[in-house]
Amino acid sequence: MTHVRLTPLAQSLPATVPFVGPENQERVRGQAFDARLGANENVFGPSPRAVQAMAETPQWMYGDPESHDLRTALAAHHRCTPASIMVGEGIDGLLGYLVRLTVQSGDAVVTSAGAYPTFNYHVAGFGGTLHTVPYVNDHEDPASLFAKAAEVDAKLVYLANPDNPMGSHHRGAYIAAAMELLPESTLLVLDEAYVECAPEGTALPLPADDPRVVRMRTFSKVYGLAGARVGYAIGHPDLIESFHKVRNHFGMNRAAQAGALAALGDQTYLKNIQQQIAQARTRIAQIAQDNGLMPLPSAANFVTIDCGRDSTFAKAVLDGLITRGIFVRMPFVAPQNRCIRISCGTPEMLDVLAAALPGALANAEKG
Repeated sequence: MTHVRLTPLAQSLPATVPFVGPENQERVRGQAFDARLGANENVFGPSPRAVQAMAETPQWMYGDPESHDLRTALAAHHRCTPASIMVGEGIDGLLGYLVRLTVQSGDAVVTSAGAYPTFNYHVAGFGGTLHTVPYVNDHEDPASLFAKAAEVDAKLVYLANPDNPMGSHHRGAYIAAAMELLPESTLLVLDEAYVECAPEGTALPLPADDPRVVRMRTFSKVYGLAGARVGYAIGHPDLIESFHKVRNHFGMNRAAQAGALAALGDQTYLKNIQQQIAQARTRIAQIAQDNGLMPLPSAANFVTIDCGRDSTFAKAVLDGLITRGIFVRMPFVAPQNRCIRISCGTPEMLDVLAAALPGALANAEKG
């Protein structure tokens, strides 16, 4: 492959991905997991209406390159104009387009140390310089982020609310007030992937066309369509229009568009899923407490559990669960890596977790 002339930037990057998928781990193990509790998927599944719509969608046609019907429905849902909505291949795809639009070699970008690594992956891929600030009490800290953005003249500052991997959240009004400290030349990238799981008042209470911020939403979590890869951005029409310069215009397949549209229209089913997620969070927290561990408050579809020691112990607990057929993940960066993160699961999955956790902890104690 020496004849392939990669760019110097591409040559400098590691051949890696932000996450090792559970499928890869299953291949290494030689068997499937009994409980898939690490990818923050909605194991309860999408609305039956969405399933039916996807099954009935003719696959010989390309998807609508404008995602017209879905954008129109999303605009009505968020009380804005379609010009403020851009649909893309999940939040990950939209983050890639946004970074491509705004970041070139050497440009400063700010995030929290240990926050969503796929954003960092895109920044590195376009040559940006990443600056990080620490979490404060297991929360991403808007004041610290915005102060660092001013210090380094950042093009973008990334903040997730609710946060992954900790599950913590801020009230939307708090973030809106903190945005008074956001430098004029910095765009806030507000990842609201888990906002439908969160308490009322978590969403940012600002107009969709506020030019200081672009909000990222997804159908992968509460709507249960992670495999369909449907995300959308909410922002000022000028920024949204810019996505057309770089996006893959046929990246959204027709079945995914139809499924997302049907899922959005079934808000009754959504409320049922929200209740099941809340029940699963309570059960995970109880399992943790029954084993002497500390569950952190969560506004997402997972619970982060403080193992009470260092990252070595937390990794041993995680490895013990994986050995016992339970897929979970943990934060990458200290001090959050004292924890493991467990996605909401069905009662049967959580029964498997409850049975396996004591043995995993016992093995971790032995070192």
